[in-house]
Amino acid sequence: MFNRNRCLRPAAAIASLSLLAGCGVLADDGSDGEGPITVGTTSAPSTLDPAASWDGSWELFRNIYQTLLAYPNGATTPQPDAARTCSFTDASNRVYRCELRAGTTFADGHPLDARAVKYSVDRIRAIDAPGGPAGLLGSLEEVRTSGDREVVFRLNRPDTTFPFVLATPALSIVDPADYSAHTVRNDDRAFGSGPYTLKSYQEGRRAELVRNGRYKGYAERRNDAVTIRYFQDSASMVKALRDRRIDVTYRGLAADDIIALQGREAKDLQLVEGAGADIDYLVFNPKDPWAGRTAVRRAVAQVVDRPALAHTVYKDTVDPLYSMVPKGLTGHTTAFFDHFGDPSAPKARVILAEAGITGKVPLTLWYTTDRYGSQTALEFRELKRQLEGSGLFTITLRSRPWKTYVAGYQKGEYPVFGRGWSPDFPDADNFIAPFVGQHNALGTPYPSPEITRALLPETRRVSDRAAVVRQFERAQRIMVDDARLLPLWQGKQYVAAGDDISGGERALDPSSIMTMWELSRKTGW
Repeated sequence: MFNRNRCLRPAAAIASLSLLAGCGVLADDGSDGEGPITVGTTSAPSTLDPAASWDGSWELFRNIYQTLLAYPNGATTPQPDAARTCSFTDASNRVYRCELRAGTTFADGHPLDARAVKYSVDRIRAIDAPGGPAGLLGSLEEVRTSGDREVVFRLNRPDTTFPFVLATPALSIVDPADYSAHTVRNDDRAFGSGPYTLKSYQEGRRAELVRNGRYKGYAERRNDAVTIRYFQDSASMVKALRDRRIDVTYRGLAADDIIALQGREAKDLQLVEGAGADIDYLVFNPKDPWAGRTAVRRAVAQVVDRPALAHTVYKDTVDPLYSMVPKGLTGHTTAFFDHFGDPSAPKARVILAEAGITGKVPLTLWYTTDRYGSQTALEFRELKRQLEGSGLFTITLRSRPWKTYVAGYQKGEYPVFGRGWSPDFPDADNFIAPFVGQHNALGTPYPSPEITRALLPETRRVSDRAAVVRQFERAQRIMVDDARLLPLWQGKQYVAAGDDISGGERALDPSSIMTMWELSRKTGW
C-alpha cells in the first residue's frame, strides 16, 4: 500500500502534451455530465475486506470506506474524516481520544457510531489474517467507547505514530451488521461510509463506484461516478487510454509508456509527474536452505547492480535505492552502498568462500505477473542475468498472478520473492516496522529484537521525528547485516490522462493512493 513525509507531497509538473504553451487552463464545474470517469490500473484488490488487506487493495478502500483520520488535499498530518476531533490526552502518548462527527451513517443508513469503530478495530485483531493489517496495531491495548460518539484507544506503550495508523485504509470502518466479527468477508460486496458506494464488482476486471449521498467527511467530490478497470499488463492499459476507452491511468505504467507520454507524439494526453516514495525490494525466506544462509544473501547484495536495473529496465523512471527508507524521508541512509559499495563478483565470491560455499548457489526467484506493471518480468530477467553473470549463482525464475502469489509467500513457499511497498504513512517507521517481528506485512517472520524491542519503541516516544534519526540509522545497519530484505529502487508518481480530465495533480494522496473524487472532466475553455 502508501510520499511519506509531506515534503514529498506531489509537486506535480503537468506535461499537457497536446496543448500549446500559453493556452488557457480548462475550467471544470465540479461535476461530471458525461457518465463515469474510467480509471485504469494494474493493481487489482486482493480482497474487499479491510481486515484481510495490507496491500494495494487500499486503493479501493480509500474511496468506499472511511477512517477516523485521513489526508485532505495538502495536509501534512492526519486530519479528521469520520472523526470530528482526535488527540492524545496524556503526556506519555498512550491515550488517544476521538470524537465522531454527529449524524454520520453508513451508505445504507445504519449509524456509524463509536460501537462501529470499536467493532472494526477489534475485528482486525480477532481475525488476524495472514499478511493482514493486525501488525499495524501492535501498540494497541484496548478500545473503549463512551456514548455514541467517543472512542478512546489505550496503548500498551507510547506511540506517536498511532494517528498515522488510524489514517490508513487498514483501519477502515465497517458496518457491524454486514461484517462478521471473526471471519473475512469473501464475496464481491463492500459496505462503507466513504465518498462512494460500490455499485458492482467483478474480480480482476472492474469496480463501479457511485456517489454516496449519505457521506459526511472531508472529501469534496468533483464527479458523480468512477469506474475502475483492472488490467493484466501496462500495454493493454495504455492502449485503452490512447483509444479513449479509459480516461486515466494511475498505477502500472511501464517505462516505455512513460517515455512515450513525455514525447510530443502523445497527442491529446497529459502526464502528471511527482515525487514518490514507493519502493521495490527482494525478500529472502530464512527457512530456505540457501536463501536462509546469511552469506548467500550478502553475496546477492554484493552482486546486484541497481543503477543497471534503473537504467536498462526502467529507463531512469525510477532511482536506485540503497536503504529500505527512501530518499526524502528523515532517517534515510545509503546503508547498502556504504557496506557493499559497487557491485563486485570477486567480493561476493569471498563472502561465499568464507562461509564454506564453493559451488554455484541455486536460487529460485519469484515475482507477480499482474501487480506492479509489465516491467517486473524484465526486472527479474535482469536480476537473473546479473547473478548468473557473476558465475556464483544458478537462477530459476517463477511467477504467479497476484492473488495466488500472495497466498504463496504467506505460506513460505518462495525462497526469494519480489515485493513493492507503498507506505502506509509518511515516516521512516513505516519502512522498517512492517517488515520485522513475528507478524509482519510479508508473512515471513523476521525476529529482530533490537529493532522491535528497543529502537522502534524509542522512536515512538518522540513527537519530533527529526530527533530519532540515530535510531533509524542503527535499524538500517542491522537490516544490512541481516540482508533479509534487499532494496532495489524507489519510484516516482505518474498519472496519465486524456486532456479533457483535470485533478490528476491533486488525486494522489501521501500514500500514493488515488482519491477518485478529485478527478473531473473539463467542461469549457
